[in-house]
Amino acid sequence: MSARALAEKLDAVPGIGPATAQIILAETGAGMSRFPTPEHLVSWAKLCPRTIQSGAKNTAGPAGQGNPWLKGALGEAAYAAARTDTFLGARYRRIVRRRGHAKALVAVARSILVIAWHLINEPDASYQELGSDWHQRHLNPTRKTRDLVRQLQALGHQVTLEPAAA
Repeated sequence: MSARALAEKLDAVPGIGPATAQIILAETGAGMSRFPTPEHLVSWAKLCPRTIQSGAKNTAGPAGQGNPWLKGALGEAAYAAARTDTFLGARYRRIVRRRGHAKALVAVARSILVIAWHLINEPDASYQELGSDWHQRHLNPTRKTRDLVRQLQALGHQVTLEPAAA
């Protein structure tokens, strides 16, 4: 597949424009034979968290430097995608509440790079938007009910559940 066709496929992803698509292709190459899995590409780009182990203690560390041009382009794409009403924008908003702005942007940049790996590696693949409500649609109501009951019990409340009249 030509680089122009790959750039057009990448341009369909929220946050990725023509220039960002060209940077991704220039830095990773048009063939993904060097990266057998998306995790290999993410690790090479240094968009995965490090685990620092000392004895029995594990702590998270900085991801590392990586390829500055690829990381910069993905950072801009993640910032643009975070401001959209798409799956990637919803992912940013879910993560930023508990982890902060910088870590949420790195997580969205990682997601964009994984999507790019699949689009480049699989010739007949195309980007399908999941929608900003994907997490809400795939919520397990039984699990959510159980978690909320546990939280209320931990606060000292006695909980009795009754089905709502429909």
